[in-house]
Amino acid sequence: MRNLLAILALSVALPLAAQTKPNLQPIPEPPPPPPGYEPDPALEPQVTIRRQGLDTVEEYRIGGKLYMVKVTPSTGRPYYMIDHQGDGRFSRQDTDTGIRPPMWVIHQF
Repeated sequence: MRNLLAILALSVALPLAAQTKPNLQPIPEPPPPPPGYEPDPALEPQVTIRRQGLDTVEEYRIGGKLYMVKVTPSTGRPYYMIDHQGDGRFSRQDTDTGIRPPMWVIHQF
């Protein structure tokens, strides 16, 4: 019984003794953007949030073109409607798989 109490006391005391406060330094301010840099507002996504009945619908657009819709029902999990090809046909994506292949626009006619 005494050995058990000693082991228990050591198992609690050793991790507490091993913790030391690190010497933390404040994070420096980020550098300013390079001269001549102006962000293009046309490349920023525009999000429109509206209520449709009890559901919340978020529409995501870039350059005025709708590419994704997120539907959050009043009950249940949210789902996404995504236009993968840019042709206006949306496919439903229920769950977040965690895998997102890069989808950059290389050239647009």
